[in-house]
Amino acid sequence: MNQQATLPPTTDDRAIRVTGGHRLEGTVSVQGSKNIALHLYAAALLADEPLTLTGAPEILDTLVCAEILNHTGTPTKVIGDRFETVPAAAWYPVIPDQLGRRIRITAVMAAALLARAGQVTFPLPGGDAFCHRLIDRHLAAMEAAGATLAVTGTHVKARIASWDSAPFTTDAATRSWGPSLGATVTAMLLAARIRGTSTILNPSVEPEVMVTASVLAAGGVGLTWEGTAALHVTGTDRITGGAFQIPPDRLEAATLVLAATITGGTVHLDGFPTSEFPTGLVAVFADAGIELTSVNGGTLARCPTGPRAVQMTTAPHPGFPTDIQPQLTAFLTQAPGTSRIGERIYTERGTHVGPLRAFGATVNVDGSVITVRGPAALIAADVVGEDIRAVAAMLIAALAAEGTSTIRGMYHLRRGYGGLLPKLASLGTGLMIDQEMS
Repeated sequence: MNQQATLPPTTDDRAIRVTGGHRLEGTVSVQGSKNIALHLYAAALLADEPLTLTGAPEILDTLVCAEILNHTGTPTKVIGDRFETVPAAAWYPVIPDQLGRRIRITAVMAAALLARAGQVTFPLPGGDAFCHRLIDRHLAAMEAAGATLAVTGTHVKARIASWDSAPFTTDAATRSWGPSLGATVTAMLLAARIRGTSTILNPSVEPEVMVTASVLAAGGVGLTWEGTAALHVTGTDRITGGAFQIPPDRLEAATLVLAATITGGTVHLDGFPTSEFPTGLVAVFADAGIELTSVNGGTLARCPTGPRAVQMTTAPHPGFPTDIQPQLTAFLTQAPGTSRIGERIYTERGTHVGPLRAFGATVNVDGSVITVRGPAALIAADVVGEDIRAVAAMLIAALAAEGTSTIRGMYHLRRGYGGLLPKLASLGTGLMIDQEMS
């Protein structure tokens, strides 16, 4: 992948055919973290020296972010898994609609542009639309930093009259359960360029935040944590660059584990230590019958006695990630008994439920609780995915289904997983995945 790669339209209806019933076995690598990478791409806008990120996931969202940086003034190259930037000579702080509406972190990138140029215009974010997702905490951080906002139904314009404004305080807590990850990063990026010490109350401590904080700290920004109560950010007028490695993607790793174990197989995640999994995920996997063992610097995953029903809830880090909930739901269709999943992060997250029913699963939603009764004899289906993790859940179900399924919506899968399909194909010689254009 390079910076000249052509982005497909968002209406791209690429499909795959998956013949299920094959046991998956083998060793695979794990891509760089999608969600961490996207926030680091935004942080790269603040660097006053060249900055290189290695291990960048080769996904569509990486290309979108590179185009945003190039369009707004920061020369950016994407070569393989390297994301390289040099400081802007001039700023063009308008994020194009056709780019900003493709990703979720548009407001985070806008905050970085606001910090550098004193103004920014951006469309409301796009990306996955599995439920209504607010950006109110991002806007609150911008206002706290001294910005005047003009908000319409489609766009936001922000302007800071004088960047010599005083340090600020903002709160990342949301109306749902837990703080906003993205708004925490937005506030960090704004505070990083303001002299003095700003305070972020109730900051998220997700890996995306912690890794971005470490890159900012390496660049000369001061950060002091008071646990989950507050983060104090001491800004600077010069942030250095350097080279940084993007950590492996815990979400792809968990998806690979669920895909292999639903077939009764075993997968070794090469170079992905068990410690990279959140403790909440490890605990739920153990309850569901999935064993994770450290082997040769990686993780060996298997489900020796078959899936087991669980009672669990999603939670902020280090709890069970919401972005693995759809895939776990698919896995639990094969667990005898009744499983209940409380979705406490995105309470309306259920776009995968209808397609799983099409496979023959007994899955129901009551408010924020998803109930799965199993084991279900899944049969091939023709389904459409509308977000990254829902497509991954359908793929996992298809691996356990009898017959050949067709899954549409590959545009979404390609936004988050750079090589998931070839990795799955490499785990089972009987696994048949044919790509087609509708």
